[in-house]
Amino acid sequence: MSSSLPADGFAESALALSKAPIGVTILGSTGSVGISTLDVLRRHPQSFRIIALTANLNVDGLCRQCLEYAPEYAVMRDADAAQQLQDRLRAAGRDIQVLSGIEGLNCVASMPQAPYVMAAIVGAVGLYPTLAAVQAGKRVLLANKESLVMAGRIFMDEVRRNGAELLPIDSEHNALFQCMPTGLAADLDAMGITRILLTGSGGPFRDKPLEQLSLVTPEQACAHPNWNMGRKISVDSAAMMNKGLEVIEACWLFNTELEKVQVVVHPQSVIHSMVEYADGSVLAQLGNPDMRTPIAHALAWPRRMASGVDRLDLFQVGRLDFEAPDLIRFPCLRLAFAAMAAGGTASAVLNAANEVAVQAFLERQIRFTDIARIIEYTLERMPIQDAVSLQIILESDAAARQLASEQISRLTGGYHE
Repeated sequence: MSSSLPADGFAESALALSKAPIGVTILGSTGSVGISTLDVLRRHPQSFRIIALTANLNVDGLCRQCLEYAPEYAVMRDADAAQQLQDRLRAAGRDIQVLSGIEGLNCVASMPQAPYVMAAIVGAVGLYPTLAAVQAGKRVLLANKESLVMAGRIFMDEVRRNGAELLPIDSEHNALFQCMPTGLAADLDAMGITRILLTGSGGPFRDKPLEQLSLVTPEQACAHPNWNMGRKISVDSAAMMNKGLEVIEACWLFNTELEKVQVVVHPQSVIHSMVEYADGSVLAQLGNPDMRTPIAHALAWPRRMASGVDRLDLFQVGRLDFEAPDLIRFPCLRLAFAAMAAGGTASAVLNAANEVAVQAFLERQIRFTDIARIIEYTLERMPIQDAVSLQIILESDAAARQLASEQISRLTGGYHE
């Protein structure tokens, strides 16, 4: 599928992927994946140029990035934040066009001067701009798993219809991609693939006594033992909802049945995922837990280029452990499997309820263990429809958020430190 280049010891010109630098737009540049993407791009100025950067409300962070990387465009979520950014850039003597809102995001996601788009906006809000990049036929580096969780069939149909090139950035799906001979477009059965194994560390609460889980704080949930991630994704990882969303994403990315996806708890986070073949072979992709590896892989594919990640020292790792996930400890993982099995809008409902519940936990309105309860409550009461249009999906998303919010308001189990 790809050719391997030496990790170092050769000139930048040997890494050039085209005669002219390739334009890149980063949706969500101030988040952890966006920052890692900028770090990789910084190492290859002759190969890439940054066309647009976007952020939610982090004016300070996006302003710093604009001053350093000088994109042609910058986008903020709303008009007030965009005006603040524009004023600061003008005061610094920078001529960068600042846009706002979903219209601005869709614009920079689809503009022709950026054939590569890093889709790193967290949550359902990333669906429309990611889909805009797909519909423009871009190489889409997909870190926004919610696009597939919410609208998998529609999204993948658009990828095929528009000739987009979809490369997964989640470390697990990128690892699976690297272990397959022909990537996403192939038939797994035809390739002799019998199972895909998604690994997960188990997060910070893998061994914590069950009776103590209701007392954990947002700070504890965000202290991942291996990965440096944003707060929402860190909480998802602590609950293993992140792995559940990745199971759903894997089914759509690799066009496979839920029964062929297995989750394996692997505390060291060295094996990022595995592919099992009919002859008994199991191929694994290993590396240090650093998002710059899959980012560099997707930017350079089908070549290889330096990412800045330290070489893996297996002697220092020492051992590789594996165990089955505990669905009593991690009910969110069970709920994700159930939602994918139910089909239709169930996955969109799952995602919406989870986003609302995680935000409530981060704001100390509810306990960590309430997250799964709220999701299950919402799934049990929301009617599941056939996900045949974005309108139906977004209506289910909105209704699920409302139902989850109402349930949160009824809970009396919130806490304050």
